[in-house]
Amino acid sequence: MFSADDTTFRVLGIDPGARRIGLALSDPLALTAQGLETFVTGGKEDFLDHLGGLMARYRIKTVVLGLPLSMNGEEIEGSRRSRALAARIVERFALEVVLRDERMTSLEAERVLRSGERGFERRDIDKLSAVLLLQSYLDERSKG
Repeated sequence: MFSADDTTFRVLGIDPGARRIGLALSDPLALTAQGLETFVTGGKEDFLDHLGGLMARYRIKTVVLGLPLSMNGEEIEGSRRSRALAARIVERFALEVVLRDERMTSLEAERVLRSGERGFERRDIDKLSAVLLLQSYLDERSKG
């Protein structure tokens, strides 16, 4: 468990997409996930450069990266992109990267948006998916 002192490290959740990448961050105790922003690819700033800024600012120790799978659990094109991104993160930052099945996060994010919970808007779906992905990891980890 992380402590809330100057040596605090946080966990970053990433919901990767071809055009938009949702981001979420744990609190200092690694109990809850909060949405950061959605990074839009294709601009001047490379995602890994952006990620480096987040690493420095929030002292990230672990990255939880969504792994898209088909509904029957098989890997798809998005899976290969996630695995490639994970390898680039490990190579550049030497961080722990946890690949996590993200099949149900998009469906749950859609449900949350339809119900109007948590103050998220339609444009926040990628960020909300990252929050759900990270929160499920934090909950599982806290149980042992």
